[in-house]
Amino acid sequence: MLSALDLARRVAAGELTPQGVVDLCAEAINAREAEIGAFATLDLVAARSRAENLAATPLRGLPVGLKDIIDTADLPTTYGTALYAGHQPKSDAALAAMVRRAGGVIIGKTVTTELAHMQPGKTKNPHNGAHTPGGSSSGSAAGVAAGFFPIAIGTQTGGSVIRPAAYCGVAAIKPSFKLLPTVGIKCMSWSLDTPGVFAASVADVAFAMAAITGRDLAVSQGSPAPPRLALVRTHAWREASEAMQQAVEAGAGAAQAAGASVTELVLPPLFEDAFHAQATVQDYEAYRALAWEYDHHRDLLPASLQALLDKAADIPAETYDAARRTARRARNAFGGLMADLDGLITASAPGAAPKSLDTTGMPTFNRLWTLMGTPCVNVPGQVDAAGLPLGIQVIGRFGRDRLALEAGWFVEQALARTN
Repeated sequence: MLSALDLARRVAAGELTPQGVVDLCAEAINAREAEIGAFATLDLVAARSRAENLAATPLRGLPVGLKDIIDTADLPTTYGTALYAGHQPKSDAALAAMVRRAGGVIIGKTVTTELAHMQPGKTKNPHNGAHTPGGSSSGSAAGVAAGFFPIAIGTQTGGSVIRPAAYCGVAAIKPSFKLLPTVGIKCMSWSLDTPGVFAASVADVAFAMAAITGRDLAVSQGSPAPPRLALVRTHAWREASEAMQQAVEAGAGAAQAAGASVTELVLPPLFEDAFHAQATVQDYEAYRALAWEYDHHRDLLPASLQALLDKAADIPAETYDAARRTARRARNAFGGLMADLDGLITASAPGAAPKSLDTTGMPTFNRLWTLMGTPCVNVPGQVDAAGLPLGIQVIGRFGRDRLALEAGWFVEQALARTN
């Protein structure tokens, strides 16, 4: 993998040019893209040209992979579906413009599942091509893991940033809701859709977030203060594999041994209700967000999405409104639970990436936190007996993204010392 932080430092020191970084990416792409299939669209020549004179920008001209549901004026945006084959937006999405203004070079559009739902694209897991890379931000996670680019952007409605990051062994953040804009991004659920950032390590993710947003989010200066953490198993703990359960407990143990305060927290029943409310909110809004596709091209949609929208058509407004009220109560309660904590530790996924290219895995350990709108950080660094990555998740308080990144960085460093 390519460290965004290390590459930025080398560019700033004059040891490497932004064009040289594009060349490093091109070398990795030429070696493995045919095998992995992370890109929907790729333009290395244009990327190298755009990298000129960007060495002094916040992102130092580093290449960025952008999920193919995020509009770009200079590259097609097909939303992963033949319905939009060749679609060329007239303008950049707000987030694409932010990346460019920060000095990032959009090297290509990364593969998404169809319309960011569950129908897998062509991407394979770089660690083992027989296993899923996760989704829906498949190409973004796999591309970082394969060294195709040091930074990538994805989106999450259920678990589409954290889960693929865990499966591919990279770091990622799903930040606080609305910290990154969704204007110009193909929407599935306006109450849930959240753009996120992938990179090699938590410090790399924090660097990218700081550069793109202009906020004080970088965590690579000095040593992080020991955080106050709580291990949370959630109502779905039994659905986590033994290896994943051990990984979460190992992360908590390593953090405690490194000086963190670690307790255990049992969530009240309200949070299981909120977990189920997430699906209601998502599906009700998807039926409306994808109204044109469903009403005019239903038979061309993947079977799984057809079934979801068919069922969602029958959700009464009263049921949706009740789910939103449940979400609001849970968010208020979560603030109280986190009053004396900097973060929670839990699973990022039920286990390692499933051995199948017909699934992207399950968002069992992501749905609740997406509904809460809180920052979630995937911390890589552990593997199962087969050598496949296992990611653990640090959950922060809403609006305290730096604290979440610092806690994730602390856990990542603590785990590294145990290996």
